[in-house]
Amino acid sequence: MKTIYPFIVAVPEADRQLRGRDKVLQLSSLARQAVQLSANQSGVKLGELMKSPEGAPLPVGGYFWSLAHKTDYVAGVVADFPIGMDVEKIRPCAPGLYRMTADDAEWKLGESVSDLLFLRYWTAKESVLKSVGIGLKALSLCRVIKIVDDHHLMLSYKQQEFDVEHYYFNGHIAAILAHPVVQWMVQDISGWLVSERQPLNI
Repeated sequence: MKTIYPFIVAVPEADRQLRGRDKVLQLSSLARQAVQLSANQSGVKLGELMKSPEGAPLPVGGYFWSLAHKTDYVAGVVADFPIGMDVEKIRPCAPGLYRMTADDAEWKLGESVSDLLFLRYWTAKESVLKSVGIGLKALSLCRVIKIVDDHHLMLSYKQQEFDVEHYYFNGHIAAILAHPVVQWMVQDISGWLVSERQPLNI
């Protein structure tokens, strides 16, 4: 694929009000629809989206997929290489999560430690671990090795390096394994947003 199309779609207000298992199931369903939108945009016909017993997405016809969902937005992407993505709302985070997510050497890569930097690290690591089919149990083995700029981090996992791209929109941050061309497709409640990468202005 010359271009990959991660789709981020606003969750309808009625679905945001759901609780418990009903909400999880509905958000998962919406995220799978976002995966299908990505496949359609790439001209890919996907079969049934299945997961391994460990919960990792299984390739479909040689194509890989990843999804993420939060209360306000769901996301999905299809690629012809192992892919992972994540979405989070930009918000204050507990200091304990900082220590769990990265060590002192990783935090020293930044000019200062902040909630935004934490969420960049968290979403980047989640994206890498999703791409290799491993859950957050391997969080400490996935390390940030370089802050390239406001939109890219370099990470390593088991001696392999990964470039992760960040995208900022409506008080949220999304992360995806970088690709030569990433065309972000964002649908807000008011319609489609400009999908080019936006400056860090949140």
